[in-house]
Formats: sequence, structure tokens, C-alpha cells
Amino acid sequence: MRAFYSKAVVKPVVKTDKQMKRIRRIRRSGLPHDTVELARFLIGKTIVHDLPRGRLSGRIVETEGYLPGDAACHAFNGPTPRNRALFLDHGHAYVYFVYGAHYMLNVSSEPRGIGAGILLRAIEPLEGIEAMKRRRGTSRIEDLARGPGRLAEALRITRSLDGLDICGHGPLWLGAPVRPTGPIGVSVRIGITKDAGRLLRFYERGNPFVSGPKRLRI
Repeated sequence: MRAFYSKAVVKPVVKTDKQMKRIRRIRRSGLPHDTVELARFLIGKTIVHDLPRGRLSGRIVETEGYLPGDAACHAFNGPTPRNRALFLDHGHAYVYFVYGAHYMLNVSSEPRGIGAGILLRAIEPLEGIEAMKRRRGTSRIEDLARGPGRLAEALRITRSLDGLDICGHGPLWLGAPVRPTGPIGVSVRIGITKDAGRLLRFYERGNPFVSGPKRLRI
């Protein structure tokens, strides 16, 4: 199935620390209750991780939705100790470890008791960029958090954050946009084999921080 294309190019805008401190936290009441709507809604929003040594943050520029009854969703076979966060109210972090190397950051997306979630696939770094470079071992800003494993590493995401309310007052939280969001593209999800034809991947068109092959990010 085909993605929707655009020639628009989004130019990154780095905000100052003073500007970023004024960012508004998003309350749960401001989130859509539907997985597809929430996956689209998150594009352009800010994900923030406050740490003792400083703040790491970025604009969310790519997401994938995993629906109730979706064979590719970790909740497909019901709740387990590993996936319990997917069954919490929408707006909680679900963090899992894959390939013996990478954490993945997801957001629960349906009412309590219904397992579904949204994978955060890429962010445009805003704050803590030098710390991200050191942690990721690269000076190329476009590669700091392009892809879900890189994103989690850049933001210092671990299983200790699993189940955290990102609409609350904890160290990991969801914030309002720092600038207007560009046109949003839609495509099939990346790197899966089950229910692979669903158009459940959303991304900011033309943004250089979006992951995946070129045909799925322009």
C-alpha cells in the first residue's frame, strides 16, 4: 500500500532553554481516546524527560498505532506482567526491551482495560542535544533519535519508566507543541510482518528526523 507524499520540507527550529521551560504539560483530558486519533495527535507534540543533570526533549515527528485486536500489538494475547501498561488509561508509558539491545517507548492509547498503544518512532531533538550526542556516540543531529531504539537511547528511556503517567507530574511527560505542526503523512508500519498492510504510521512530511526508507518519509 502506498504512502501519501509531499514535497514540503520542515526546517528544524531549536528553542532556547528559557522558551522551553514555559512549555505546557498536556493533561489526559486533552488526549483523544482513540488509538488512531491519538497517534496522529501526537505528531508535533513534545516529549520531555527531566533528569537531575538536565532536561532532554524533542518534537514527536513519527508514530505508529497498534490497535485492539491487532496481531502486531503486544496486547493481542491479553495482559501479562510485561505488557500491563498497555491496559492502563491512555497516556501512560509502555517501555519494553527488544533484540537484547534496545528499549522502545510507547504510549497507552485506549480506556483502562483495553490493550493498545502507540510507538514513538522518531523525535526532532530540542533540549539536551549535547548530552544526546554523547550518549548516542554521534555528532550527526539527524541520527540522534531517528528510529525507536535511537529515540529511547537519546532520551535515556529504561524499564524504570514503564507504567509512568506521562500526563502527570513525573519526570517523563507530554508537552504542547513548540511550533506549528507541518502536513502529516500516513503510511504502512515499518518492520512488522503481522497486519502489515494497515495505514497506521503517521509522520511530519519533509521532516529530516523521520525514520524509514525515503519513499515512506517524504
